[in-house]
Amino acid sequence: MTPTQSDRETASSAYELPPDLIRIWRVYLDRGPANNQQLPDILSPDELDRARRFHFERDRRRFTVAKSALRMILAGYLKSDPKALVFKFGPQGKPCLAIETSGIRFNVSHSEEVALIAVARERELGVDVEYLRLSEWTEKNPEGFFSEREIAVFRSLPRHQMQAAFFTCWTRKEAYIKARGGGLSIPLDGFDVSLEPDKPAALLHVKDDPNEPARWGMVELRPASGYIGALVAKGKDWRFSFSDWTGQPE
Repeated sequence: MTPTQSDRETASSAYELPPDLIRIWRVYLDRGPANNQQLPDILSPDELDRARRFHFERDRRRFTVAKSALRMILAGYLKSDPKALVFKFGPQGKPCLAIETSGIRFNVSHSEEVALIAVARERELGVDVEYLRLSEWTEKNPEGFFSEREIAVFRSLPRHQMQAAFFTCWTRKEAYIKARGGGLSIPLDGFDVSLEPDKPAALLHVKDDPNEPARWGMVELRPASGYIGALVAKGKDWRFSFSDWTGQPE
């Protein structure tokens, strides 16, 4: 079965999470909730310290809103205090809840003023989003980032399709690496993803394990105008749905 997008859920069902659903929370970092002034109150001392280190207020705001949204969203599923949540990190830096028995898995990505927080139950996943700056685009060099097949496909495309193809490929590769929790231990040229405009998102080939593509599902995301992303999750028996974060506790 191919992963599909479900109908947009109502606000009252946003925290329902059956095993076959992946919820993607869309967080607009430039808006924030009505109680934006109170957001720092739920951050940990370490997160507050990191926020203070940002030189520009814009970056401090984005960090604060994204971290607060993650805490409030996870607390909504766990029926807990967002400030009480404790995180730990895997060997390659993938975050997870330090103590939890609910099977909740999550992954976060942000670019410019949009963050995506993907949440699933008992299912490893990875999400990535990038903002397309049309006015600043110059042709990217895929060498060092893409596999041989991906480079050949990229070079064969018309020039006007190259920007979208580059970020399509990049977000799919990042989402897969994040889903596996492999970080820099997974070489970017060690696996192939689809990037052609007329083909669905897919993990095509993994050099060190031919069976790997059968274990993961992949979809393209278009979370907002000017943004492109990808979601990768274990298995192919899942669907996904967007929800917008308003900052209101569950």
